[in-house]
Amino acid sequence: MNRLAQESSPYLLQHRDNPVDWYPWGDEAFAEARRRDVPVLLSVGYSTCHWCHVMAHESFEDAQTAAQMNRDFVNVKVDREERPDVDAVYMTATQALTGQGGWPMTVFLTPDREPFYAGTYFPPQEGYGLPSFRRVLASIADVWVNRRGQALENAQALTAHLKDLGQPRGSAGGLPDGALSRAVEHLRRVFDETLGGFGDAPKFPAPTTLDFLLTQPAGRDMALHTLRAMGRGGIHDHLGGGFHRYSVDAQWLVPHFEKMLYDNAQLTRTLLRAHQLTGDEEFADLARRTLAYLEREMLSPTGGFYSAQDADTPTEHGGAEGLTFTWTPEEIREVLGGEADLALRYFNVTPDGNFRDPHRPEYGSRSVLHTPTPAGDLSRDLGEDVGARLADLRARLLAARQARTQPGTDDKVLTSWNGLALAAFADAARILNEPHYLEVARRNADFVHRELRLPDGTLRHSFKDGQARVEGLLEDHALYALGLVALFQAGGDLAHLRWARELWEISRRDFWDDAAGVFYATGGRAETLLTRQAPGFDSAVISDNAAAALLAVWMHRYFADEAARTIAERTVNAFAADLLAAASGFGGLWQAAAFLAAPHLELAIVGTPEDRAPLEREAARHYLPFVALTPAEEGGDLPVLEGRPGGGQAYLCLNHACRLPTRDPAGLAGQLREVTAGAVTPGRNAGS
Repeated sequence: MNRLAQESSPYLLQHRDNPVDWYPWGDEAFAEARRRDVPVLLSVGYSTCHWCHVMAHESFEDAQTAAQMNRDFVNVKVDREERPDVDAVYMTATQALTGQGGWPMTVFLTPDREPFYAGTYFPPQEGYGLPSFRRVLASIADVWVNRRGQALENAQALTAHLKDLGQPRGSAGGLPDGALSRAVEHLRRVFDETLGGFGDAPKFPAPTTLDFLLTQPAGRDMALHTLRAMGRGGIHDHLGGGFHRYSVDAQWLVPHFEKMLYDNAQLTRTLLRAHQLTGDEEFADLARRTLAYLEREMLSPTGGFYSAQDADTPTEHGGAEGLTFTWTPEEIREVLGGEADLALRYFNVTPDGNFRDPHRPEYGSRSVLHTPTPAGDLSRDLGEDVGARLADLRARLLAARQARTQPGTDDKVLTSWNGLALAAFADAARILNEPHYLEVARRNADFVHRELRLPDGTLRHSFKDGQARVEGLLEDHALYALGLVALFQAGGDLAHLRWARELWEISRRDFWDDAAGVFYATGGRAETLLTRQAPGFDSAVISDNAAAALLAVWMHRYFADEAARTIAERTVNAFAADLLAAASGFGGLWQAAAFLAAPHLELAIVGTPEDRAPLEREAARHYLPFVALTPAEEGGDLPVLEGRPGGGQAYLCLNHACRLPTRDPAGLAGQLREVTAGAVTPGRNAGS
């Protein structure tokens, strides 16, 4: 075993038996590189990454390749989920050098941590239009010995470029009038009207973009069509619930099979909002099945949520992508017997299949389940209601699938992604009126407060094997605080909102740069890296600056914190040039811009939980993305509660002008309809 055997990250532990003399990220590795006068080979990936497994098997487990790596380099392995700050810096370098990024990421550094050459996956032999990995190793070693001046010059120039890229391109005037409409128009130009989604293959869920479009009446059709297409495609796990990482094609048919906590948490909230807008039970059912998956397979006994599940199924021949999730007609018939024909038709399982793992041809053609024909349409075709039968068949197939070898689960708990899950369960409890979800959310908050919060209020980033590790980043504080806001809105415990405010103050203290007008991803006690980045572009998760800006507006709405609103405005304006140049990828900041432009809407529902319940149920039927919803007992230190008696009364205020208080859910519904003009009527099915 190498040094990685002492680590807790599941990804690093996957490489502990490699013949490569791996170091974890840290001063020891770079000191050794200086002592030996060799460059550092930085390899970044994550435990559920298919191509990371491929490169590991082809190269890092190969004795000759490992010997070459050990001779000419100090080799450092990083889990990009455990150290997103390290990953972000060197991914920016990789994209600057190659024009693209991805994992596994391979970067060559000087002993001073400056990058001078980078790529992603390198094959063992020439292929995919790429040089072989061993050829790359030999070339870099030769450059370091014979042309080091060139390498150092490249490293210095690239480092300067990275520092420049870390600064947002501001706009003196901020966003102009009509900017939100322009963003919707831009997204419509790249929208796939037939298949949903944006652009061509591969297609990613893009929940932040969908969430923004749901706030804009002119863009809702794009979001709703995309969600329906995803829900019926193979990117959705039709048996176990939840969504795979992305679709390799434009049809949402064949996914990359890994399942990530962040995708499923974010998409759950998007689906719940779509349900509020339309009343369409298809969205509610997708949300429920996703939450069921998260509870069944991703929730730890302690209350924290695991990070991810692998794309590959372990086999005696090595990993086979998608083997757990795909089917042949024979396998369906073996499980369902005489009921198989209905399942084969509904899930579109054919002898020819639609998926084949090119690395494991011995498994042949298999089918990714998908349902282009909704159950209601199938019932009409067959002249009978097949809903109950399909539910039974789905349960039987899932039970059979659970008996198969399962993909690995990365069981580290990340604070930031748990904030996303916290918000999803809290929203589900409120919108679907299912108290069980609220208990899951409260347990998560208790777990994070107990295990990941330090005495000074700051958070740690990850938790594994009973230990909290890595100093908390902006994403941890901002995303968990947003989850706590959602939990307060669902449960009415002011302690959760006060904790969110504490995390906001830490975010402002440790990560806000007043001179630059942006939040940096790192700060406080976190390690100082080559450069500090101020992310505004959403990757798979809403960007740090968008999350912090949204949190700032909530703090303004709940606590009348004018400084917080100013910070939110400055943050959005700092990225104005980027937002105006390309709406895609900035859904989070567009949401913040929409929140800032929205009317100041407060809804306080005051009284005991029993007294509040009818009014809260009515409020939950309405799509109110930017309302300061305040369910609380009488009293409290929030401005919205000041002087407002309880007994089960709702107080709705628009731009500080308040309607008459009401105890009548129908009366509240009328008031809410007035302030949500332009939304799809709650309870109405917007069609399919």
